[in-house]
Amino acid sequence: MTTTSPTDVRPDPPHPAADDRSLTEFGYRQELHRSLGRYASFAAGFSFISVLTTVFQFFAFGYAFGGPVFFWAWPAVLAGQLLVAACFAELAARYPLSGAIYQWSSRLSTPSFGWFAGWIMVIGQIVVVAAAALALQMVLPAIWSGFQLIGTDPSPVSPDGAANAALLGMGLLVLTTLLNVVDNRVMSVVNRVGVTAEIIGAVLIVVLLLTHSERTPGITFHTTGAAQSGLFGALAVGSFTAAYVMIGFDSAGEMSEETHNPRRTAPRTILTALGAAGLLGGLIVLGGLLAAPSLADGHLAVDGLSYVLTSSLGDGVGKLLLADVVVAIAVATLAIQTAACRMLFSMARDGQLPFSARLARVNPRTGMPSAPALVVGVLAAALLLLDFASPDAFLAIGTTCIVMLYLAYAMVTGPLLVRRLRGGFPSAGTDETGAPLFSLGRWGVPVNALALLYGLLMTVNLAWPRAAVYDPAGGHWYFRWFTVLFLAATLATGAAYRAYRARTTVPAPAVAETAAV
Repeated sequence: MTTTSPTDVRPDPPHPAADDRSLTEFGYRQELHRSLGRYASFAAGFSFISVLTTVFQFFAFGYAFGGPVFFWAWPAVLAGQLLVAACFAELAARYPLSGAIYQWSSRLSTPSFGWFAGWIMVIGQIVVVAAAALALQMVLPAIWSGFQLIGTDPSPVSPDGAANAALLGMGLLVLTTLLNVVDNRVMSVVNRVGVTAEIIGAVLIVVLLLTHSERTPGITFHTTGAAQSGLFGALAVGSFTAAYVMIGFDSAGEMSEETHNPRRTAPRTILTALGAAGLLGGLIVLGGLLAAPSLADGHLAVDGLSYVLTSSLGDGVGKLLLADVVVAIAVATLAIQTAACRMLFSMARDGQLPFSARLARVNPRTGMPSAPALVVGVLAAALLLLDFASPDAFLAIGTTCIVMLYLAYAMVTGPLLVRRLRGGFPSAGTDETGAPLFSLGRWGVPVNALALLYGLLMTVNLAWPRAAVYDPAGGHWYFRWFTVLFLAATLATGAAYRAYRARTTVPAPAVAETAAV
C-alpha cells in the first residue's frame, strides 16, 4: 500500500494539454477520461441535488411537521447553502481534483483532518445513495399499484411501504452500479438527458400547479396542522426538507478531473446548479401548497406531492409528470453514486483506504474506477435492509446523510476561514483560458464565516434527537439517536483504521504542499 498523502508530490512528465496542468502540478497523472463539458458539469451537480427526487421524497415530511409555514425554511436554507457554495467555487478553481471535500480539507488544514473530512463525506454519500433509491416508493406506486410488490399500503412510513421501498431501491442500485462501470461517456449522456428531462418536467410542474391554485400565497404564513408546536419548532423541523434537497452541489467539483477547463467550469456550475435547483424547488413547494385540494384531509402529510399532481391535474397528466420524476430519481441515484465513487478513488489513489490499490485502479478503456462503484452499490443496498426492520429507518437514513454531508462541508469551510484569517489563502491566479480565477475578494471572510456558522447550526438542528420526529411510535430509541450513533460509529471506525495504519506503515518523508495556482 502506498503512503502518499494529498500533500505529497509525485512528479510526472507534463502533459501538453492545458487541462492536464490541473493534475500535473498536484503530482497526479490523467487517468479518468476528460470528456465532460460545461453542461455535463452542471448536470453532475444538478442531478445530485435532483430537485424532483428530493422534493417529492420529503415534501410530506416537511408539511406534516411544519404545516404551510415550512415553505419559509426554503429560502433560508438556500441562502445558507449559497454561502457554502461560494466558498466551494473558490476552492474548485484552485484545487480542481476528484474527491473535492477530501482534497480541499487536506490542503487547507492537515492530511489527518482532511482524511476524516473525506471519510465522513464518502460514508455520507453512500447513505445519500440509499436515501435517493428509497424515493421510488413515493412515486412508482402512485403511477401503478402493481409497483407495490409487498403488501398493500404504499406509505413509506408503513411496514409494507418501507419494505417495498427497499426492494425497489435495490433494483435501481443494480442499474446505477452497471452504468457506473460501463463508460463515463455513456454515464454522461444518461446524466445530461436525465437532467434535461428533469428541468423540463420541473418547469411544467411549477406552471401547472400555479395555474391550478386553490388558495393565495398567504397560506404560507400559517402553521395549521403542524405536528411541531410554535413557529420556531415548525421551521426548525420543516427545514429538513430544504436541507435534504440542497446538498451535493459540490459534485461539479468532484468531476473536475473529467471536465474540460475545470478551473473555469466547475466554480460556475457549482453555483448555477444550486441556484437553479433552489429556485425550481422553492416554486414546486409553493405550487404544491397552493394547488393541493385540501390542506386538512391528511393526504398532503402522507402522500405529498404525488397526491397533489394526480388529484389536481388528473390521472393522465399527473402520472405522466410522475414518470418524469422516476427518471429524475434514477439519474440522481446514478450521480450520487458517481460522486461517492470519485471520493473513494481519490482517497485510494493517495493510499488512504483499505485495498487502495484495487480501489484506485481505472479501466483504461472505459476511464471508470469499477471497484468503487461496486463497493458503493453493495453498501448502499445493505443500508436499505434497515427498511425491512422498521419503517422509521426511512427518515433515519434521510436525515443521517444530510448531517454527514453538512459536517463534511463544515470541515472545509472551517479550515478555509482559518486560512483566510492567517492570510494564507491564494486569491490570485488564472484559469485554463488565462482569465482570473473565481474569487470572493474582500467578501471572502464574512461569507466564509457565515457559511461555517450556518453549517454548524444546521448540523445540530438536524442531528437533535427529537422523539416526535425520529421515534413517533416509541420503543425504538436507536432510531431517535440513529444519526448520532451512526456518526460516532463512523468516527470510531475511521480512528481505528488510522491507528492500525500508523502501526503498520512506515511514514514517508514530509514534502511541502504544491502551489494551488
